[in-house]
Amino acid sequence: MATLDQALRLVALMESELMRRRTDIDRNDSYYRGKHPLKFASEEFARFHGNRYRGFADNWVGVVADSPVERLTVTGFQAAGEERADKDLWEVWQVNGLDVDSQLGFLGAVNSARSFALVWGDPDDPDMPVVTFEDASQCIVIYEPGSRRRRRAALKRWQDGSHDYATLYLPDELWKFRRPLLGQREKSPQESDIDDELRRWSPRDEEELGEPNPQPNPMGVVPMVELPNKPMLVADPISDVSGVIAMQDAINLLWAQMFTASDYASFPQRVVMGAERPMIPKLNAAGEIVGKQPVDLEKFAVERVLWITGKDAKIAEWQAANLAAYSQIIEVAVGHLAAQTRTPQHYLVGKMANLSGDALLAAETGLVKRVEEKQLWFGQALREIARLIFLARGQDDKAAAMRAGAVLWADAESRSYAQLADALLKLKDIGFPFEWLALKYGLTPTEVANVVAMRAKEMELDPVAAAASLLSQREQPGDEPAVDDEDAASEDAA
Repeated sequence: MATLDQALRLVALMESELMRRRTDIDRNDSYYRGKHPLKFASEEFARFHGNRYRGFADNWVGVVADSPVERLTVTGFQAAGEERADKDLWEVWQVNGLDVDSQLGFLGAVNSARSFALVWGDPDDPDMPVVTFEDASQCIVIYEPGSRRRRRAALKRWQDGSHDYATLYLPDELWKFRRPLLGQREKSPQESDIDDELRRWSPRDEEELGEPNPQPNPMGVVPMVELPNKPMLVADPISDVSGVIAMQDAINLLWAQMFTASDYASFPQRVVMGAERPMIPKLNAAGEIVGKQPVDLEKFAVERVLWITGKDAKIAEWQAANLAAYSQIIEVAVGHLAAQTRTPQHYLVGKMANLSGDALLAAETGLVKRVEEKQLWFGQALREIARLIFLARGQDDKAAAMRAGAVLWADAESRSYAQLADALLKLKDIGFPFEWLALKYGLTPTEVANVVAMRAKEMELDPVAAAASLLSQREQPGDEPAVDDEDAASEDAA
């Protein structure tokens, strides 16, 4: 049991680390949403054209982040020693809407390097725990020294109305805190000291909560699980988005320069040589001419307006800019981005010319491997989530079995129905059972159970057809028909 001072120290330390992570999390989220500042531009270009391209983004970050997530679909959980997926666990998954929210959790991990899942019992329905996926900007888990799995504590921090709220999760208890959310303005040192005092966390009122604070944790473990993306042995996990941002900035700049060239240099341009610098009248406050001043050539270069006279002036011309050079460089940059992130080229460039099925599968091999890696990383966390669900339900035996269980995923490869059916028929011919084939086809364990029940019902209604079908399935191509002993004896006598 932690004292109040120990709990407050833990909250302060974890909040500090959470705020350190927020910079990268917020930047990656902005880039995913297409909010890209113009980078790598010269001072002159940024000064004249920066506002013109404010808000423009040729957003490839979203494609890179979405491409693996769209193939990450959980279809069930299977405990160690069991032959079928756990029906009760899948019911909890469905009731909590996790078939949808899990996609949000996977996307959050891909963007922010990690996401989280929280499991807690529902006092009104002990058999249906509450499971939620949480954003990396609000949650943090710390581990026991020397371990990447044994959780020591977890914190969820969020804002609501005029207060900040925080919940500290420990293996044996949880604490709930809040503090005022103060406005940001210039204040005197005395006011700042008062604000610092008001900004301290304080335990939430038990009467307001309707429950004790702190309250015991009946699960005996920290109920929050981290889903890391590209975990490392000693460093923080890596976001799929972080490595894309620099190339994304370069692509945006190339587009801005191409648009500018299209606006300024896509038509033949003329230049005046040999003439004196043009002058314009200089006026006083009354509008009277008091002298002359040179024309601001930089301003005229931007506005592309010039009026020059002079007997020695000459006019020359240069050809329009070759805008294809920009588009070719952009294509190369997008190709580099595709290679670095293992995103298929046809996801980004969209050039597909009569590709065969085998060629398409080869083009998507990198993405498929990337998805399978994430199934391993996220699968470990999902097994722990399943274990926590059983602990929240008081099913300790099932919780222990789930530690060595498996997460069932939909196939990461994208194939046509003809290809898939052909592959499944060949697997069936060498002896794979129907239920396994149905899972490979993409059905969930619940759907497989329904199909098996439907087949059994059909066999009951028409046993003759079912027996004929079963016999035809057992006969392999090229097998010789069976011969009765009497027929064989008569043939020998003849």
